[in-house]
Amino acid sequence: MRTTTKENPEYCAVESAMEVLGGRWKLAILKTLVPGTLRFGGIRRALPAITQRMLTRQLRELEADGLVTRTVYREVPPRVEYTLTDAGQRLDAIMDQLDTWGRWYQETVHRPESAADAP
Repeated sequence: MRTTTKENPEYCAVESAMEVLGGRWKLAILKTLVPGTLRFGGIRRALPAITQRMLTRQLRELEADGLVTRTVYREVPPRVEYTLTDAGQRLDAIMDQLDTWGRWYQETVHRPESAADAP
């Protein structure tokens, strides 16, 4: 089980953010939910490389950390929807900045070998 920022009050703000947002999929899941509410299958289609188990795990952690709301509708079959909370919505601008930086990094610092070797 992971530690939480509540369990270690000596975390600096960056450590606290990394504890909540760290991992390969969390920011991608959050970015997928920025436009609006999605069901599990919609998130899965948007992120085809993630396994069902990992998506379930990450959504549970995001919900526990207050970034995502999970709504279960009492229907047959049951319908479950995921929405960003206000705290999750506040990450939108940060995710845009990270996207911009990631694109810059790919193009300038970490170019594929074939592009770097081209005349």
